[in-house]
Amino acid sequence: MKQLTAILLSFTLLAGALIPVQAARIKDISSVEGVRSNQLVGYGLVVGLPGTGERTNAFAEQTFRTMLNNFGITVPENMKPKMKDVAPVAVNATLPAFAKSGQTIDVTVSAIGEAKSLRGGTLLQTFLKGVDGRVYALAQGSLVVGGLGVEGADGSSVMINIPTAGRIPNGAMVEREVASSFGRGDTITFNLNRSDFTTAKRMAEVINDLVGPNNAQALDATSVQVYAPRDPGERVNYLSALENLVVDVADEAAKIIINSRTGTVVIGQTVQLKPAAITHGGLTITIAENPQVSQPNAFGEGETVVVPNSTINVQQDDSRMFKLDTGTTLDDLVRAINQVGVAPGDLVAILEALSQAGSIQGELEII
Repeated sequence: MKQLTAILLSFTLLAGALIPVQAARIKDISSVEGVRSNQLVGYGLVVGLPGTGERTNAFAEQTFRTMLNNFGITVPENMKPKMKDVAPVAVNATLPAFAKSGQTIDVTVSAIGEAKSLRGGTLLQTFLKGVDGRVYALAQGSLVVGGLGVEGADGSSVMINIPTAGRIPNGAMVEREVASSFGRGDTITFNLNRSDFTTAKRMAEVINDLVGPNNAQALDATSVQVYAPRDPGERVNYLSALENLVVDVADEAAKIIINSRTGTVVIGQTVQLKPAAITHGGLTITIAENPQVSQPNAFGEGETVVVPNSTINVQQDDSRMFKLDTGTTLDDLVRAINQVGVAPGDLVAILEALSQAGSIQGELEII
């Protein structure tokens, strides 16, 4: 197996020099099952704020009292501590795969109360827990806040970016490792980032061409299972060779994506149209209000009144028609629509009408 691994590494270096235009390495289009990051979250206090912390908040006061009690300081119940220099925060981080005890990770700190800004604050030691409720890291340190917020005595204020959120680079230390299934069993499984039966089949074929038949098998449109050595060192070398193999990625399904909020339209390169004829015209109606003031003469009786005066203008734009033949591609469609000169909103209407008429060979998806 060691000799095979050496051959794989040599072949990978040669193959990586020339990568086809529509091809990609296995490591760029898939991930290894069991190798994943984990999200951590915690609740803590930021102190040292220049008067931009909490005002009156019950849970912030309770947290402050609990912290002092942990240090043997008891605050009388009838005494309300001033919280303007303290802010309760939510702390979150991502624990990378194979993170070891003693390594550091970045953390993000966000105010969850009435604090106006976290600039200049310091996070006190905070437990970061996983979904299982166990502590995996401890966070502490000075915040880096990119936002700024100032307020004048008259109530006017200016805010730049978000001053109630910040980061602490390398602000948490890993205390517990997450068990991984990477070294278990006789196989490893690659999961495609974008499910596709054709790509999964081609990936299995590329691996089998290199290591021998029946070593890799596409389980479905997402997963490709490969036999691998059990020895951890050999498995790492084996995976290093496999993930650098080049796979010819299949074309995506024909889709037209429309963002209804922004008017953005993205048309995939494989979209084609059946024969259709399209006409586009616009009707513009403008209503202008020019009220007139009517006053009685110097010696007459009456009241000054406002007389409405409306002007309605109707303009019909020239309509144009263009015809789409069989097998019309994206370039033809864009060129024809540009000749008509339609706006993004009109383009959406045209595409929806073509979809209803069954003239689009592809899926119309509105997000």
